[in-house]
Amino acid sequence: MDLTTRVSLLLLLLGFLSNHYIGAKQRFLILTIAQKVILSCIFIGSTEFLVEGDILLPKNRNTTKCPNKNYSCRCPKSPTSGNVDVPYVLSDKYGGFNCGKTILEAMKGFETATCVRFVPRTAEEAYLSTEPRYGCFSLVGRIGDKQVVSLQRFGCVQHGIIQHELLHHIRVNWQNIIKDYYIDFYKKDSYNLNTKYDYSSVMTAFGITPESETLTPIPNPNVPIGQIVGMSDIDILRVNILYQCQN
Repeated sequence: MDLTTRVSLLLLLLGFLSNHYIGAKQRFLILTIAQKVILSCIFIGSTEFLVEGDILLPKNRNTTKCPNKNYSCRCPKSPTSGNVDVPYVLSDKYGGFNCGKTILEAMKGFETATCVRFVPRTAEEAYLSTEPRYGCFSLVGRIGDKQVVSLQRFGCVQHGIIQHELLHHIRVNWQNIIKDYYIDFYKKDSYNLNTKYDYSSVMTAFGITPESETLTPIPNPNVPIGQIVGMSDIDILRVNILYQCQN
């Protein structure tokens, strides 16, 4: 999430795994990191339609709801093992860059802390396809077929970023937000699984400069907010609550 892009293996979990989590992604935390992190996290030069910088919007449904009754926005849970199996395919284009190992280690982080298990795809219709496209992005919620997780080789293949893309009381400092991204800070209905707001969540964002605060905690503005190391305790708790894991 050496880490220089934003988070896409809790929002492609609390994303691929559950569309209902989208409101709780908390992507809009302060991020005081190198300029290269910001550049690598913004999807530039793509014909794909992205929301909030790294959410690929499917054309067949709304990202905040799950109206299609033919499938669940969450992955099925095994009645025998109690695990949630997520089939995946890892692009061979990562070969020679040591990226595959980093991606698998980030997946392993989910497996250690939750009942989610990433398993190599055999013939499953719904699966994750991890590919080195341009930038870091993914869909939110399970869509029922091939689902791309873009982790560009240079910038996106880092532990916390991978976990972010697999997942996604304050004051908004509008003067520090890039105008084109105002919409990302508008209030939305959220579903936090009855957990408190998580200042240390791996779901992060960027300001007009790397040092600019986009959000300020109230009443104590000195509370640390945002990080790119990996899932926080509450991030993990939400996955476990969502799937009733018995960890």
